[in-house]
Amino acid sequence: MITVNQDNIKTIESADFAVLDFWATWCGPCRMLSPTVEALSEKYAGKVTFGSVNVDEEEAIAIDYKISVIPTLYFLKKGEIVNKTVGVRPASELEGIIEEMIK
Repeated sequence: MITVNQDNIKTIESADFAVLDFWATWCGPCRMLSPTVEALSEKYAGKVTFGSVNVDEEEAIAIDYKISVIPTLYFLKKGEIVNKTVGVRPASELEGIIEEMIK
């Protein structure tokens, strides 16, 4: 999992497949979702780039992606948003979205 900031956001966006996790330290649902995202980043290491965006520290990125609710996950294929989820989702649902994306 890469901590995303203004210096490396383009690297994430240029990956073949990427997941951007928008969160904040004060967000309870974000803390609930975090272990699931971490596990998926390990499972798909080498296939999918996972980036973590703290919306309090990287407000400009959150604004660029029009984040209004967290946790939000964006699924990108060659920089294009192909799916997104808002709120806590089960691992199986997120894995299904990733599998569909990397087909």
